[in-house]
Amino acid sequence: MRVWDLHCHPTGFGGRTPEDDMRELLRMSDLMGVERLCIYLGKTWQYDPSPAELREANDYILRCMKVAPDRVFGFAYVSPNWVKESLQEIERCIASGPMVGIKLWVARRCSDAVIDPIIRRAGQLKAVIFQHTWLKTNGQLPGESTPTDVLVMSARHPGVPLILGHTGAQWELGTRAIRPNKLISVDLAGSDPTAGMTEMAVRELGAERVIWGSDSGGRSLASQLAKVMGARITEDQKKMILCDNLRRLMLPILQAKGINA
Repeated sequence: MRVWDLHCHPTGFGGRTPEDDMRELLRMSDLMGVERLCIYLGKTWQYDPSPAELREANDYILRCMKVAPDRVFGFAYVSPNWVKESLQEIERCIASGPMVGIKLWVARRCSDAVIDPIIRRAGQLKAVIFQHTWLKTNGQLPGESTPTDVLVMSARHPGVPLILGHTGAQWELGTRAIRPNKLISVDLAGSDPTAGMTEMAVRELGAERVIWGSDSGGRSLASQLAKVMGARITEDQKKMILCDNLRRLMLPILQAKGINA
């Protein structure tokens, strides 16, 4: 069974260089049978990164990608608080570089229309668009998006596929929130491997809208794989979640860049 990991951060492995951390992440991926990895963010994370910090984070990922260019996909870290500079990073890292997606985190909620030029350009390039979401009972971080914010953003960009990070963390609410919009897929990464999470996503959304990711190095590959491997779903549905759905979303930009997958 092929396994592609949507959600990786090559940090926290004790390496002295990006290359050291990436090699350790690849070593663990080999042990767990993970074939391809999507990586983003940098050595240190900021809730509201400056343009210089965005560029530094993307430079870190570009270095990591060179360790295993046949296995690693990079996403550019961008921010709606810095639209001009983020568009420049999209041109540098995706249009003129090897990256194939964008990562949006918590600087500003994605329902804010200021983000639209970023989404529009990423959509033109067929880049994968990954938006972090996390519903918190004790209040969101400043600028942190919810699944409802992603729905609002998606309504302004018909035809552009989006991925809802972490299924909103409170996955029962996140799954139901985006159910009406078939262009939004969910990412299983990051939450504890609670029984029933994957089954509910398949039941409510269809297996074709569910994508596996680990959130390594913040989470173990084994615990995150268990969400799918131990789920009471069919083998064909597991194959879709572990590889086929992500591969399908990525194929347009991979083919445009001449990347075999």
